[in-house]
Amino acid sequence: MTKIAKNTICLWYDDDAEDAARFYAETFPDSSVGAVHRAPGDYPSGKEGDVLTVEFTVLGVACLGLNGGPAFKHNEAFSFQVATEDQSETDRYWNAIIGNGGQESECGWCKDKWGISWQIAPIALTKAFTSPDRVAAKRAFDAMMTMRKIDIAAIEAAFRG
Repeated sequence: MTKIAKNTICLWYDDDAEDAARFYAETFPDSSVGAVHRAPGDYPSGKEGDVLTVEFTVLGVACLGLNGGPAFKHNEAFSFQVATEDQSETDRYWNAIIGNGGQESECGWCKDKWGISWQIAPIALTKAFTSPDRVAAKRAFDAMMTMRKIDIAAIEAAFRG
């Protein structure tokens, strides 16, 4: 048995928690797939021997994927927020999620093909709209409101005025 984390995010999947965990591990640093646990008996959405849970880490955060069936769907009330250093990193994560069956949304948000929401949030964006210069912060914020994937150069230009 692996060491059990004191606090773990449990994500409900229909039946592909292992696929999701492997995608996250391949996409993000400090991410990995741990133990894959199979059901010891039949259950409402599966049978004995099916993958029931998958232990994984995303960017250092302990997670558990539960193959619970179609009863519950993900929504934007939960998301992973990924602070990126530069446009290259922003593009890499955004494109990985969208290119693997995900969906674009607005203001740096996207969903992966399993319905998990992600905020791909450049550090430059956070610094701009939390600046003590509230006029410049508003310009950067207004620029962000027109974007899907965040364009750091455009945010910085808006901030400068």
